[in-house]
Amino acid sequence: MDRTVTPENLGAWVLKGNADRVDLISRFAAEPQVSQWCVRPGYRMHLMRAGQPVVFWASGSRAGVWGVGSVADVPFLGEDGAWHVPLDLTIAPVPARVPRSELRADPRLADLEVFRQPQGSNPSFLTVEQFAVVRSYLDSQANRSGSLNSPASTPLARR
Repeated sequence: MDRTVTPENLGAWVLKGNADRVDLISRFAAEPQVSQWCVRPGYRMHLMRAGQPVVFWASGSRAGVWGVGSVADVPFLGEDGAWHVPLDLTIAPVPARVPRSELRADPRLADLEVFRQPQGSNPSFLTVEQFAVVRSYLDSQANRSGSLNSPASTPLARR
């Protein structure tokens, strides 16, 4: 698989946070809306545009897809000296999250970048095909959990 991200193969950006190193549980319980996240400078960051889908991947012992949303604007250099991407992203309630174990068991997702390079920097990405599979899991989790407000049910703008 070609690992170069292009507008044609981009399904969604993947932004990661380690739930073992930072108390993401409490942070997102208090405020499930994520308005920005740090990204590393590089060609991928420069491809980020408003309306592109974003998946939040929690790493560590609670790994999996915790939320979905979209890029709200192009990345910017913050006062802290780090690059940030503005987001319109909602972290799903715990029952609507998709654990890594479910995704890893799906052969269609065997080549996910977050599986191959778990220590890779933000942003990572999903291909169009991978994002469709992940969305099916999000929809299924939302239906099982009864979460009517699931971010998986929110339509996302395409590129």
